[in-house]
Amino acid sequence: MTTAAVKITDAEIKRQAAGDAFALRDIENRGLYLRFANSRTRGSWYLVVKRKWHLIGNFPDLSAKQIIAALPSIRLSIEAGSGSSLSKWVVTGELLGWYAERMARDRSLSTKRKKTGASAIKCHLIPRLGDIPLAGIDKATLDSQLMWPLQETISIDYVRLVYQLLALAFRQAFKLGLIASNPMASIKFSDFSKAKVGIKPCRLRGVQLPELLDQLLTVVMFYPSEGLLALMMLCHGTRIGETRQARWSHISIAEREWFIPAENTKTGVEHHLPLTDQARMLLIRYREVQQAKGYEGQFLFPSRNGTALSEGQASAVFAKLGGGEWTSHDLRKLARTGWADIGIDHLIGELLINHAMGHNVKVYIQSDVMSRKRDALEKWHAHLDQRGFDLIHGLTGVRFGDSGNPLEATESKGCKAIQESTIGEV
Repeated sequence: MTTAAVKITDAEIKRQAAGDAFALRDIENRGLYLRFANSRTRGSWYLVVKRKWHLIGNFPDLSAKQIIAALPSIRLSIEAGSGSSLSKWVVTGELLGWYAERMARDRSLSTKRKKTGASAIKCHLIPRLGDIPLAGIDKATLDSQLMWPLQETISIDYVRLVYQLLALAFRQAFKLGLIASNPMASIKFSDFSKAKVGIKPCRLRGVQLPELLDQLLTVVMFYPSEGLLALMMLCHGTRIGETRQARWSHISIAEREWFIPAENTKTGVEHHLPLTDQARMLLIRYREVQQAKGYEGQFLFPSRNGTALSEGQASAVFAKLGGGEWTSHDLRKLARTGWADIGIDHLIGELLINHAMGHNVKVYIQSDVMSRKRDALEKWHAHLDQRGFDLIHGLTGVRFGDSGNPLEATESKGCKAIQESTIGEV
């Protein structure tokens, strides 16, 4: 049995595998050996320290490039008495690949979050850190290879997202015992940048409501589905994902409630919204339009293949409506700001907008919260009526108070247009 003294590379291993050498000794890295298995396509990596042979991994699970990159940390580990064996993760890209697959299979994550994470790993983390040994991850490396280059080309908000994803991947791997230590445990985002993550201002203001509602009146006349999608968000402050996936089974006209299941919300908590008379009339008229066009399906906003509008399709609607001046999220911001402007209680506003609430807040929420949310939305929709919303939903003689008098419904130009429209997709 012979041992060949060579400069060990992946190419040299392939060449030597065709020969008869039992093992290879690296002439450039003291104590590094590769012993071939009987099949000659596999083998074991050893590091000899003080005449003691330490098994450090298997070939080809660990390539020559990976082993050599990890040698400094292996030597330190042996000197410290921490052992020498390595998992098949030697470089950071392997850990990131594992975490990307884990995210993709995590049913608790939304599709949007999975796509965002996968994109950040594929486009930023792996290209910049993929070949760096796990033991080489430190502040200086992250600063020079990732953080500082990223901040030159993308927003600080997204840089923070990429950093947090990397930190989460390392933390999860360490928690599961897949890596011996977490090199990011003591590293913070503020170590690299003191820039504060900005809050994007709303590109729609209250003074623009008359103009916006006049635009939506025209949209509803010709494209009822697109118009109602925007109006439901403006009226209730809902997210685009919560709104586009709405089903008729979630809507109770009789009980005057819109139910949003937990799987459709960002917070993972089911959401209940009261339906005002204005909202009910909009929905009744819109359902009549769908039925007149022969649609008897379950979605308020169906796509052509019969499912709910996709995220991309819904975004395309608002790209057209906003013309680059505003987005769907600006409707949500406008609603939340409007509630504050007309004096709606902060807690009720947060419950309506469906922000994540702390445990203590949930404990003290009383059973009358639905009636308080109803009062708030009635006040908001009355505010919208004064700015042109009444021309869309078609209710006149609307009275808010305790009189209990029924609302008298008459058709306006908007509702008549909704009923008669045959243009555009339902």
